[in-house]
Amino acid sequence: MPGSGRLPGSDDRGGPLAEKNADARRGPLRLSVRTRLTALYGGFFLLAGIVLVVVTYVVVSNELPVPAQYLGDGVSLRLGQVMSAEALPANATFSAVPADAASASVERVATAVLTDYRSSTMSTLVLASAIALVVTAALALLFGWFMAGRALRPLHTITSTARRLEAGKLDQRINLDGPRDELKELADTFDSMLDRLAGSFDSQKRFVANASHELRTPLAVQRTLIEVALENPDAGPELTKLGAHLLQTNERSERLIEGLLVLARSDRGLSARAPVRLDKVVRSVVKLTVAQAKDAGVTVEARLRARTVIGDAVLLERLVLNLVSNAISYNVPDGWVSITIGATPALSVRNSGSIVDEVAVPGLFEPFRRGKPDRTGAADHSGLGLSIVRSVARAHDGEVSARANPNGGLTVDVRLPA
Repeated sequence: MPGSGRLPGSDDRGGPLAEKNADARRGPLRLSVRTRLTALYGGFFLLAGIVLVVVTYVVVSNELPVPAQYLGDGVSLRLGQVMSAEALPANATFSAVPADAASASVERVATAVLTDYRSSTMSTLVLASAIALVVTAALALLFGWFMAGRALRPLHTITSTARRLEAGKLDQRINLDGPRDELKELADTFDSMLDRLAGSFDSQKRFVANASHELRTPLAVQRTLIEVALENPDAGPELTKLGAHLLQTNERSERLIEGLLVLARSDRGLSARAPVRLDKVVRSVVKLTVAQAKDAGVTVEARLRARTVIGDAVLLERLVLNLVSNAISYNVPDGWVSITIGATPALSVRNSGSIVDEVAVPGLFEPFRRGKPDRTGAADHSGLGLSIVRSVARAHDGEVSARANPNGGLTVDVRLPA
């Protein structure tokens, strides 16, 4: 059923193929900006903490007494005399300990005590500093994580707004509140750009709609003049042949103009919504295409169930008509068309036909693209069929996807919110 389409999940709104393409664009796995900022904050804090610990260690080490410098000969001698005198009992009858021996003994004891005190103090300082550094570094990472998230929150707002935007829906704005900083300036610039884009798209759509509407009148006049000329009994064979050719060309131009009008209308969105029974719309379209299916030798089978959607009945009927008409036209003799209404997707149209290259399927949704290689060979189609289907589906907050069937033909799924 070539006419215009995308693979399942390959449209701009996501799906497996879109995710795969996004992964390919992103390349290898990368850390987020928030993670990098947090690591940067924590790294700088850890470096500053290490420098502070080293400086503190050097200062304290220089201030603590060094036994070799603190214990001089005079200090050792006096300590030895005092300790020797105090160590002797009052009624001692033996001679006092020699001063030199007492001084040497005291110096050894004092040196050992000071060395142990210095070593214990420095060890305690290093251990306490390391614990404090680890704890504060963890707190710094946590604080940096929250601060980075707060600083990057406007960027997430900008990103989410950009993801919701598309050509037919440019009504989203960031409207960032906060101080007049770089992020506020970026958000305001983005909103201004969206205003200009919205104005440009609206102007383009109005031009297409107005031009299409204005062209309908001269085409109708031309068709009337051609039909009147063909009814003239004096018209010769050459004039009749030329008139028939002109009439066929005129009808094709009218279908093209009508398709552009529908496309412009659906691109502008829905001005009003109402409950629509999708199964009744499909049943009506099947009746309208009975003659076309009979002439093409195609069997149409519909498996319908009650399904109500909110939208525009006229546009939904055009969506179904384009799908069914394409499925009948791009088929093979004694072929078939299967129409199914379900929950997800809401509408599925499958048909037999020639083998369709999977690579060519995404381009079928583009305007004036047909399954046949020539652009002008399909006189009964304007090349806007699936373009209108996609536009109408998006106007109803839905999406459409297509895939090639293994044995030929296409399957087109239309997803619509309940």
